[in-house]
Amino acid sequence: MHDDDDGSRHQRFVIDIGDSRTLLIAHNLDLAQRVPLGMGDRVQVRGMYEWNELGGLVHWTHRDPQGIEDGGWVRYRRKVYS
Repeated sequence: MHDDDDGSRHQRFVIDIGDSRTLLIAHNLDLAQRVPLGMGDRVQVRGMYEWNELGGLVHWTHRDPQGIEDGGWVRYRRKVYS
């Protein structure tokens, strides 16, 4: 899947959560490092979830630059990208 370069840059990837459902992850590259994922890799994500018919979208997978919210992260191979 290609990055979203419209406005803030986001790394986009899809997680299969089973039962024909997926989650689209939109990870802000202006606030966090790119996650070096490959097909079939396991990943943990903390962020803001928004439902849709396909399963949903998770964004806000980064620290809060203003320090108000807890923020989120992507954990891949013991490294946290936030």
